[in-house]
Amino acid sequence: MKPPRLRSLQLRLAVRLTVLFLLASAAIGGFLLWRAYDTAESIADRELGQRAADLAAHVRVAPDGTAQLVLPPRLREAYEASAGTDIFAIRAADGRMVAVQPQAFAAIAATWPKTDEDASYFRLPGIGADSRDYYGLGLTVDSAAGPLSVWVARAEGASALVHSFLEEFVFDIAWVIPLFMAVTVAIAILAIRGALRPIRLASDVAASIGPGTTSVRLPDRDLPSEIAPIVEAVNRALDRLEQGFAVQRQFTANAAHELRTPLAIVTAALDNLPANVEVDKLKADVERMNRLIEQLLSVARLDAVALDVSAVIDLNDPAREVVSSLAPWAVAQGRAIGFTAAGAPTFVRGNRFAIADAVRNLAENAVAHTPPGTEVAVAVHDDGRISVSDHGPGVPPQDRERIFERFSRGKGQRTQGAGLGLAIVREIMRAHGGRIAVDDAPAGGAIFALVFPLARHKP
Repeated sequence: MKPPRLRSLQLRLAVRLTVLFLLASAAIGGFLLWRAYDTAESIADRELGQRAADLAAHVRVAPDGTAQLVLPPRLREAYEASAGTDIFAIRAADGRMVAVQPQAFAAIAATWPKTDEDASYFRLPGIGADSRDYYGLGLTVDSAAGPLSVWVARAEGASALVHSFLEEFVFDIAWVIPLFMAVTVAIAILAIRGALRPIRLASDVAASIGPGTTSVRLPDRDLPSEIAPIVEAVNRALDRLEQGFAVQRQFTANAAHELRTPLAIVTAALDNLPANVEVDKLKADVERMNRLIEQLLSVARLDAVALDVSAVIDLNDPAREVVSSLAPWAVAQGRAIGFTAAGAPTFVRGNRFAIADAVRNLAENAVAHTPPGTEVAVAVHDDGRISVSDHGPGVPPQDRERIFERFSRGKGQRTQGAGLGLAIVREIMRAHGGRIAVDDAPAGGAIFALVFPLARHKP
């Protein structure tokens, strides 16, 4: 399995572009160096050809009809000064040698065949007084004395200055290539990041989609053509998922509404029956069914309609009302429930009935889990918290996230609930911009806390 960093498309493209630019830079550097040497050779060849034409231009016909080389004084002095470096030989069409420098070259040039208009290249090893090697060319040039075969050559190393100049030029600009490569790679990385920005945006939106946000769709603007079909397919899948959630929610709401009436009839009928063990068991079962129906309706309402949490309310009011309404029931269960108000009004923005529903779910759970003869304590705190504590077995740390999932019940619990109460509480707290926390109570058991942001403006 590849390391996570190598799975990044952006990094892959950047690495490949960097390798490509490195190879391209090496190729460009090699090409420039080759062109420098090739240019040096071309300059030398052109200079030799120009010299052959220049020599032929100074050939004149003597009074006796023979061809002679008549160089201007300055040109003659230049050739004499470079006698060890530059050599030449001029031969007339009749084979007679018109001019040669040095004389050692005359015997060699006399044996060569006649030249033509296309230059032919040659190399002379070790001639002259210092036995230097020469390279040159020969070609036929028209002159006042007719066509001439002209051979010109230069000692090896004579073009070292040109080679040195061109090499220096190449190496002087060589440092620009890495700089250019770095700038190009940086621009390419920025371009890649810009091109992948719509994909990152789509990924962020996808990560935010959950059961409560099934109407959100992935943005498809400015996406690469290779990614657009995937996003389109995901959006179509989300359409089908949203439709499935809507059908499920509608079914839950309809089923809950339809069951309320027959359960009310059953409850009324049981109330008219003589009390006995079986009737009491039936009443308990019907009560649990009524509670489940109420929870299903609460879930359906939370999923379908956004809560209005704009009202400013005092947390003491819904908490006190819940404790007052649950006290007779808790006493009938052999437990007690107490309430402690905050030292001053604790104002939050929210929905009074939803907050009361959240406190009721926590209080009912606490009464169900605390041992007989103990008390469930409901308290409102000045910092915007409502805490509900019991003396039950508590909640293991590894289960403190899972218990808030729908239809999740603690392992080994003896309650007959459907596992919806805490899920409803969490949804209510999300709607209020708050959170629910669970911890161990100081005296044993669990303590649940509803944490609300305090209202900035009080009524």
